[in-house]
Amino acid sequence: MSRSAELGTLEERKDSILRNSKQEKKDLKCDQNSVAGAVSQRACVYSGARVVLNPITDAYHLVHGPIGCASYTWDLRGSLTSGAEVFRNSFSTDLREKDIVFGGEKKLTAAIDEIVEAYDPKVVFVYSTCVVGVIGDDLAAVCKAAEQKYNIRVIPVQAPGFAGNKSTGYKAAGNAILELMDTNVTPLKKKGINILGDYNLAGELWILQGYLNRVGIEVNAKFTGDSSCEEIMRAPQAELNIVQCAGSMTLLAKKMEKRYGIPFVKISFVGIDDTIASLRKIAQLLGEQKIIDNVEELIKEEQAKVKEELEFYRQRLEGYSAAIYVGGGFKAISLIKQFNSLGINPVMVGTQNGKKEEYARIRDLTDEGTIILDDANPTELEKFMKERGADILVGGVKERPLAYKLGVAFCDHNHGRKHPLTGFVGAVNFAKELDSTLNSPVWKIIAKESGGE
Repeated sequence: MSRSAELGTLEERKDSILRNSKQEKKDLKCDQNSVAGAVSQRACVYSGARVVLNPITDAYHLVHGPIGCASYTWDLRGSLTSGAEVFRNSFSTDLREKDIVFGGEKKLTAAIDEIVEAYDPKVVFVYSTCVVGVIGDDLAAVCKAAEQKYNIRVIPVQAPGFAGNKSTGYKAAGNAILELMDTNVTPLKKKGINILGDYNLAGELWILQGYLNRVGIEVNAKFTGDSSCEEIMRAPQAELNIVQCAGSMTLLAKKMEKRYGIPFVKISFVGIDDTIASLRKIAQLLGEQKIIDNVEELIKEEQAKVKEELEFYRQRLEGYSAAIYVGGGFKAISLIKQFNSLGINPVMVGTQNGKKEEYARIRDLTDEGTIILDDANPTELEKFMKERGADILVGGVKERPLAYKLGVAFCDHNHGRKHPLTGFVGAVNFAKELDSTLNSPVWKIIAKESGGE
């Protein structure tokens, strides 16, 4: 029997799925475009760019493409703001058949004119979508002409491309952010840190900022949750970049290190263990003894607050098994640790855009026989969740219907959620949500009705 037949998947997908084995150290095929026809759970290039740039609170977003592209990503993040609400709007050129035939540049120019006249924006991001890549509209030329006409920043986000290239969208967003940063020509005075890859989902950035402020660390700029165009322009003044979402921001952090001389470190505030490790890592890199001491005091105080409650939930959750399917490998690693601390065994772990080194770490952290997947499709997720007997699936909005179809509990860990899962308080929220869904009586009722009992 061929390996693809054994795994029950397409021949082209066989090297992107493995059963964890401590003896066999074959690498998982990853960091590739999706297989055509495999119905990837990934999103398109434009979506990848939009999710990164959308939380900038005072930026305007103009989508050059069919109306569906703009409506699909309208207010798509669960980001909260302490300032402007502009980012909750979405503008579109609404390309139709006539525009596809004769070109949409005039329509794009008119749309930019209308936004400037109606709203007097400081910054407009203009996104190209798949159809624009096909018809060949010169997005850069139109944006440049608008900048000269109005003396504002009109930044093209080159994001054509179909599903399976979401990481390319992250790159496009990073390039647009670099353009915005280069607007500022003031001398660089290194102070504070930048937070990259936190989108203030359900106010998570505010929790993180609270920890940093308590230990004496100044936050210079955020990328991009609850951020403004002005603070992103001053980002080159920071002395350190901390990268929370490695998938969306690592490439930008590398470019900032090369261009502005700002070192970066990957961190995670998902789960108690990684929160503690990240706070200590940041303090050590900044090198101030007072900050190092303050971090230890904060850890001691926060652990004491949540210890009893987490132990309560651990006793109620121990023995369950979980399937994980998230965007990046860094988040998956943190989730594995968090599940293990609660007595839950991860039996399937997959990501949309994991890297080779991340999958190696996932193999080290999981048990023999755990299914590990890169860029999976619904058929594969269903097959291996059934095979491994997962009690709960942790994923995003596209995975929710699959879990409920299988009669399996679900936990939303994607960008649409409304409750924070960051830091010490987030760890309690996560455990509480797992308890409320895993120990709901509905699963026994479903099992009984389907003949499972």
